[in-house]
Amino acid sequence: MKLYSSSLLWLLGAEALTGAVAAPSPKVPWARQMQKAAAHSRRMLNAAITKRQATNETIESCDISPAQEIDAPKANVWGGLTQTEAVSIVEWLFGQPELNLTTTEEATAWDNTLLIVELMQPNKSDALAYIDGNSCAPTRYAHAILNFQNSSEPYYQDILVGPLPVRNGTTRWEPLDYFLTRKTEGKVRNLDADADTLYGEWHYSVGASIADITLDLWNATMMGLDNDTLIAWGTDPVLQDPETGRVQRWDSFFSVQDDIFDVGSILPMGLYFLTEIRGRNVEDWSLDGWYYDGQFFATTEEFREAYWAGAVRKYDGNWDNEAFHTDQSGPIPPMDGNAPPVSVAPHGARFAVDEERQYVEWMDWSFYIGFSRDTGLALYDIRLKGERIIYELGLQEAIAHYAGSDPVQSHIAYLDSFYGFGPFNFQLLPGFDCPSHAKFLNSSFYTSETTVTHVNSICLFEAEADYLMMRHSSASYISATKNIYFSVRSVSTIGNYDYTFTYAFFMDGSMSVEVRASGYIQAAFYAHNEDYGFHIHDQLSGSMHDHVLNFKADIDVLGTANTIQTMDVVPHTTTYPWSNGRQVNTMRVNRTFIETEDEGKFNWSPSGQVFITNQEERNRFGELRSWRVAPGIGTSHLAVENSTAIGNAAHWATHDFYATVRKDTESRSAHPYNSQDVHNPPIDFSAFFDGESLNQTDIVLWLNLGMHHVPQTADLPNTVHLHAGSSIQFIPTNYFETGIQRETVNMIRINYDGTENGTEVETFGAHEDTCALQYEPQDVDLWGYRGDSVVRKFPFSPDEYYKTHPAD
Repeated sequence: MKLYSSSLLWLLGAEALTGAVAAPSPKVPWARQMQKAAAHSRRMLNAAITKRQATNETIESCDISPAQEIDAPKANVWGGLTQTEAVSIVEWLFGQPELNLTTTEEATAWDNTLLIVELMQPNKSDALAYIDGNSCAPTRYAHAILNFQNSSEPYYQDILVGPLPVRNGTTRWEPLDYFLTRKTEGKVRNLDADADTLYGEWHYSVGASIADITLDLWNATMMGLDNDTLIAWGTDPVLQDPETGRVQRWDSFFSVQDDIFDVGSILPMGLYFLTEIRGRNVEDWSLDGWYYDGQFFATTEEFREAYWAGAVRKYDGNWDNEAFHTDQSGPIPPMDGNAPPVSVAPHGARFAVDEERQYVEWMDWSFYIGFSRDTGLALYDIRLKGERIIYELGLQEAIAHYAGSDPVQSHIAYLDSFYGFGPFNFQLLPGFDCPSHAKFLNSSFYTSETTVTHVNSICLFEAEADYLMMRHSSASYISATKNIYFSVRSVSTIGNYDYTFTYAFFMDGSMSVEVRASGYIQAAFYAHNEDYGFHIHDQLSGSMHDHVLNFKADIDVLGTANTIQTMDVVPHTTTYPWSNGRQVNTMRVNRTFIETEDEGKFNWSPSGQVFITNQEERNRFGELRSWRVAPGIGTSHLAVENSTAIGNAAHWATHDFYATVRKDTESRSAHPYNSQDVHNPPIDFSAFFDGESLNQTDIVLWLNLGMHHVPQTADLPNTVHLHAGSSIQFIPTNYFETGIQRETVNMIRINYDGTENGTEVETFGAHEDTCALQYEPQDVDLWGYRGDSVVRKFPFSPDEYYKTHPAD
């Protein structure tokens, strides 16, 4: 058992602060007083601790409470379909003869299937009329995606189904394209319809055609045999010629992993082949070239002749080995076997949850949780002290854009909503992903005639930052305030990368969104790749790439009539009445308003600040009540300009910051199938910018997080979160008349007068009782972790989801 004492912990924390005061030569009177005060405070603290330990109080067990159960003030209109709704919609759609749907289990590559059914998000005006007023909840509709493959020109289609509940005679379906910039009845071509043929019959025939070479190089083959030790995968999206409509793809050979570790993305072999895909008949496809050792060969015969003639250098490949495995290895650091510090909640949760409606309250914050197949977790109706600050905050799209000397790395730009963040929203690991005292929630999505539930895939918890929220030492007192914050977290593992998403709320009224990446890098073959990364293993290059993750922030500052103000700190030369005509070199602030959408995209300035404000609302000092939007950990946009890989599919990734007028028809910055037609995508974000006024209107911000990643040796076996993170902050500015961080009781003030003991220890009503606490405040059954069946990206299909056990 461990002892917990609020006042004792405060004293220990204050002792650490005051005990670290240095003793420089005093230059001003208050500095001498500070030295004297530090010595007094140390003596006072030691005496207080001794007195506390000498009381021999009876120690009772801590009363650990779960999250309080509450009822949300309104229904969660963003929360998702009920099981009854999903079942009835699927049954109804299969009853529509014109759709000609086949169940996924029985479908072939030439059958129509139902991919996704989820709640259609309500228009904001309808949602506000309900949550802010007395209107009825918005009429519910479902958004479905159909995969029409019973055609020589297969396509996906967005459709709208409703109104709900399903009733014969009133429920109908219709094409859904009002939120798309390209109006084609919600249709976009499907370039992935013949993936099974590609990764099976075609790849095996290609591998067989050069088996003599692969056996000579690596004693390995890719022919569809049980003892194959090679696979191939390649460019994503595929190469799409906007002039001719030609569709091609480069694929690379990789060795097959031979252990449980997920090392497939770091086993490139350095041999590449080009395929032209003409229609759906594999007999019309052609092998149009090979690339090896920095040389291109137009035909297999040309490659074979050069190879056996010794005109190319023979490289060994990359093979599964212990250096790529994530288990502990190497000498254990001193004392590392002792238990490390842990986060505890001595009295349990200090927040409240309505699990059914996915509604959360913590301190003066409240919000609803939403969840979707494409983008996973999102938050809605975020309020502070009862006032809405943000209507919607959530991921829109993520791109991982690679570069390299070979034709695969130079054409890869994964648009990850194609695979979906929701289906790969993993079960979280207590004590690792989240503290063991966290509250865990499930997430669900519909696919393949099944509602799939990932258990314990969202967590809620409080934590203490490793720095104070505020502090001050003086000659007569020390004051300090703990920095306690609340987090909502999920992790999505898409192929080789694990993305950890954290939405954090703070006692000073600010909040943040943070993304951190880990997992296996996608590496390149090192030969001829010197300009694109470090040499990190025998034949391995840490292939450079950009991560850019786009978030939508629909901010409402004191209503929906908002304006964006920028403030830059700039050098300034001037004269003052007191300077006797002498010029003074100093600095000042320049304030401007962003007038139109065309001005509403830019990159963060090192000295600039951005505020969202309502120009009709000022505080009593005459300052605009605003929320500042600021980069936290480094943010990012694409380094590449006019990417040949993505065309018009990711115009949201070229700057750090965008602002547009909010419209129901511009609800998403990207579409999950933008990769299927990159030059004419369903949503072209650049079309949002048409010069509309941003003065006192409903504004949406589109904010990019990310990093420029050039992997190095420490990225093996896995990238570490410490080096791969990005965040954005939302900070109240002149919004309250004073800092609301003073409202917390998790602070202390210790007065002293120069004697041995302090004159006063003020804890402001914080809990002071002592209680006994288990080392872990809640039992953690790590053997109960259920895990998921994994289908990886090599090759990877958006229709092959992680599956988990149903919720209890």
